[in-house]
Amino acid sequence: MARPRATRERELKLAIPANFSLPELPGEPLEPRTLTSTYFDTPDRALARAGVTLRRRVENRKGLWQLKLPGKGERLELESPGGPAGPPADLADILVGILRGRGLENAAVLRTRRTGIRAKVDGRAVADVTVDRVAVLDGRRVRESFVELEAEALDGDGAGALPELGRALEEAGASPGDGRSKAFRAMGFFPLEPALPTRAAPALEHVRVALARQVAELLAHDPGTRFGEDVEELHQLRVATRRLRAILRAARDLLEPPWSEALRAELSWLASALGPVRDLDVLIERFKGEIVGLEPSERRAAARFIALLDEDRDAVRAAMLEAMSSPRYFQLLDRLEAAAVAPRARESDISLREIAGAEYRKLRTAVRALPPDPPDDDLHAVRIHGKRARYAAELAEGAVGKPARRFVQDAKRFQDVVGEHQDAVIAEERIRELLGRTGSPQAHLAAGRLIERERVRRLEAREAFPAAWDTLEKSGKKAWA
Repeated sequence: MARPRATRERELKLAIPANFSLPELPGEPLEPRTLTSTYFDTPDRALARAGVTLRRRVENRKGLWQLKLPGKGERLELESPGGPAGPPADLADILVGILRGRGLENAAVLRTRRTGIRAKVDGRAVADVTVDRVAVLDGRRVRESFVELEAEALDGDGAGALPELGRALEEAGASPGDGRSKAFRAMGFFPLEPALPTRAAPALEHVRVALARQVAELLAHDPGTRFGEDVEELHQLRVATRRLRAILRAARDLLEPPWSEALRAELSWLASALGPVRDLDVLIERFKGEIVGLEPSERRAAARFIALLDEDRDAVRAAMLEAMSSPRYFQLLDRLEAAAVAPRARESDISLREIAGAEYRKLRTAVRALPPDPPDDDLHAVRIHGKRARYAAELAEGAVGKPARRFVQDAKRFQDVVGEHQDAVIAEERIRELLGRTGSPQAHLAAGRLIERERVRRLEAREAFPAAWDTLEKSGKKAWA
């Protein structure tokens, strides 16, 4: 199946009065356009809640389906041609995790009349600055209308020009918008995170909100993981999975054991499907950075290592996508959405401070039991205890306040140290395994150089460990005494 065309969308959206005129900007006028866009979503707005928009746009009688996925400071726009019967398969397949068999309905129809200029900086086109006059249609009747100003970067370099363009447009009378897309505005949809509970709220409410936030993260990164262009999407999906497991584990005294343990087991299954792909992403990026400094012959040999890792990744990614398209995964998402609304509780008077304190003390016991030169496996075990202590502290942060926030910050730095150590250990093990699959003399030389660098990193992490732990231990005493 052909992949949809993908572009990165970096833009500013600004509010303007009806009589707004574009200021004098260097550039060339754009050809006026009239676009009719039909947006689709489930009746309960599952796509909108995940920050996703799906539309079929018609211009000059030609139809094009567009799917926009959320990202940090930008959106990924995917395009495929197709008729009005429904989204083409290459886009529909990306949405199966969010939709899970739910049908799509017509959520909004917009007619947009667009004018503007292609703005230039130093003679180079950097962004399209457009005034969109939008009519929200109900059949042939205009239900409402609004005007919107956009400045969209033409490429990665153009994104750097957006702040200056934004200032010039605001000086001309524009003002910051509310960040919503045209579709969300037409639907009256406001993307909201779950409201943070007060410090005095019951512990179970803190747990519920924490679960809801991570379920939302998981769903938001599911489509991008399926498409597979940005490795950060899988990383964030895996982080959400790990946090959900950690929340359920930390809050186990507050939750019905059979219910929470079964959910944790399914999340563990999901993590086992995601982990191999993410681990290879990390190794590939690590090795790509490392081989730059090698001699040309060694660099060519090390490039073979990366090619082998790419082959391995293709295989485990196929297995991951199979798991993510299974009824088991869809049932897990259903259960997680239900948990985010009403987790199953049991009678308990334990506080979140007590939960986080208990996890910290387990970490402290593990660190104090380390010998002077601990084995790699012992440091890895400490790393796991550190993650559990950090996630329990994040769960308690809303109830405990500043001491918990400081502990979380120091726990992140502690995790960076022990995480770098573990990454170096794994990288060395993998280099040795790859060497067994390509045994040229140049490969041995390249492997030796790469292993030497990993051992330096491993030693540096061990040297940084005492100071990182000392800082975290002080924060722990203040937060959980």
